[in-house]
Amino acid sequence: MFSFLKRCFFWLLALLILVPLLLTLIYRYVPVPATPLMVIRLFEGESWAKDWQAADNISQHLKASVIAAEDNKFCQHNGFDWAAFADVLDEFKDQGKLRGGSTISMQTAKNLYLWPSRSFIRKGLEAVYTPMLELILPKSRVMTLYLNIAEFGPGIYGAEAAAQTYFNTSAAKLSRHQAALLAAVLPNPRVYHADQPSAYVQGRARTIQRRTHQLGPLLKCIEN
Repeated sequence: MFSFLKRCFFWLLALLILVPLLLTLIYRYVPVPATPLMVIRLFEGESWAKDWQAADNISQHLKASVIAAEDNKFCQHNGFDWAAFADVLDEFKDQGKLRGGSTISMQTAKNLYLWPSRSFIRKGLEAVYTPMLELILPKSRVMTLYLNIAEFGPGIYGAEAAAQTYFNTSAAKLSRHQAALLAAVLPNPRVYHADQPSAYVQGRARTIQRRTHQLGPLLKCIEN
């Protein structure tokens, strides 16, 4: 019995590594057709609005805004921002509140292959898949994947669907302000709204716009 369980565990582990590895190699060149979150939401009765766009068809304003909002060192780190993790832990010790410290690469890995609920198993797999993405994909491709699969609202996935739904425009034509609003809702897109922003979202968008002007060379990896 122990030998059988050991073999099952080995094959499960191999499956959890080999399938995402193969898919990552494919996604370097091919659009992502679906993610676990999209399928879960669909079975929960939500709609599915998604329209894949190549990197050139996504506004540079949105790419810069997402980096300013989510991961200032995206172009510099190898998947994990250890300094940011240290800041998160310090805040937790001082204030007792634990905010998110995920990089864009970590969020992309989670969105591509994992389920939305939090658990130690999911975080462990995320820690394995993140360096996998970084080793196989260029930064520009990681950003393209992220902006095509991120949830921007109930049933709204990716920059193009969000731009069309909220601003009646394309992802390529998003203004700096519209891009900042979309980036501002990403931490909780099922509560915050880009088209009817609360005072908090509006303030966060203004902060994001200021930060994009300050990043300079930190945006180099997303330049077309």
